[in-house]
Amino acid sequence: MKRALIAAATTATLLFAGGCGSKNGGSKNGGSNDDTSTSAPPASAATVAYPVTVGNLTLDAQPKRIVSLTPTATEMLFAIGAGPQVVAVDDQSNYPDNAPKTDLSGFKPNAEAIAAKNPDLVVLSDDTDKIVDQLGKLKIPVFLTPAATSMDDTYSEIAELGTLTGHLAESEALHEQMTTQIDQIVKGVPARTKPLSYYYELDPTLYSVTSKTFIGSIFSMFGMTNVADAADPDGAKGGYPQLSQEALIKANPDTVFLADSKCCQQSAQTVSARSGWQTITAVKAKQIYALDDDIASRWGPRTVDLVQSVADAVAKVPA
Repeated sequence: MKRALIAAATTATLLFAGGCGSKNGGSKNGGSNDDTSTSAPPASAATVAYPVTVGNLTLDAQPKRIVSLTPTATEMLFAIGAGPQVVAVDDQSNYPDNAPKTDLSGFKPNAEAIAAKNPDLVVLSDDTDKIVDQLGKLKIPVFLTPAATSMDDTYSEIAELGTLTGHLAESEALHEQMTTQIDQIVKGVPARTKPLSYYYELDPTLYSVTSKTFIGSIFSMFGMTNVADAADPDGAKGGYPQLSQEALIKANPDTVFLADSKCCQQSAQTVSARSGWQTITAVKAKQIYALDDDIASRWGPRTVDLVQSVADAVAKVPA
C-alpha cells in the first residue's frame, strides 16, 4: 500500500472517531462502557481523593503503572505531570522524547502484550477489536480518549486524565495556560475584510478535512473559509472527503496547508510542480505552508503550536 494512503487512513482513524472523552471510558474492571453519562471532576479541586469516577470508570487508588496507546493521551499525561506513572507507550507516541516507547500498537492492540506491562490503567483512543472487553476479562481498567472535534473536547480529556491520575490541579493549570496562549495568538492576528480560503491536505491523493472537524475548528478561529466543505456538505464522509483535482483548482484556495510534509515529503516545491496547479492563488502567491504532521494530527497540548503555525501563515498573507 502506498505510504500516502496509509497516512490518510491513519489520520482518519485518529480524527474521525470524534466526540468528547467524558462520554467514553472503560468500567472499573475494564469492561465496555455503553453509558454516556459522566461524573465531571470538580472544577476547582486542587487534589484528588480516591476512589474517583470519570464516566463509567472508577479507580480505587492512584494508578502507578499507566500504559498509553494513543500519542495524544501520551502528550497529555506528560504535560500534566503524570509522566513518571507511565511505564509504556505505543509505537506512535514519539513525544516527549523521554516517553517509554515500545512496540505496542494502538491500532491493533494485543491484550496479552499489554497485560505483560502489568498496568493498573490503560488509555486508548477507541475500542479496536473489542480490546476493552479483552482487558476487562484480565481485570485491567481502561479509559478511552476519543478523537476531539473541538478544543472543549481537548480540555475535557485533559481534566479527566488529571482526575484519574491524581493530577487535577496540574490539568487545570494546563487548561488555563492553553486557553490563554491560544486567545493571545488569535487576537494577535489582525481581522481581515475578506476571509482567506484554505485547503488542508492530509495526503497527496487530496484527502482533506472540513470545518466540522477538530482541525477545521482551529482554522475557524481565524475566520477562514474551507474549500473542502463543499465536498462533504452533509457530513456523510465524516468530515474527511477526498477532493478531485478539478474541484480543487476551481475552488482556487488562497492558502494551502500541508499535513503530509513528513509522511509523504510534500512541500511548497512539490505542490507548485503539480500539473494544473499553477493557476491556484496559493501557488501563484507562494502561500503554501508545511505543518508538522504529528502536531497537526493530535489534539493535545501542542495544539497551541498548531494555532501558532496557522497564525504565522495568515500573518504573511497581504491584507
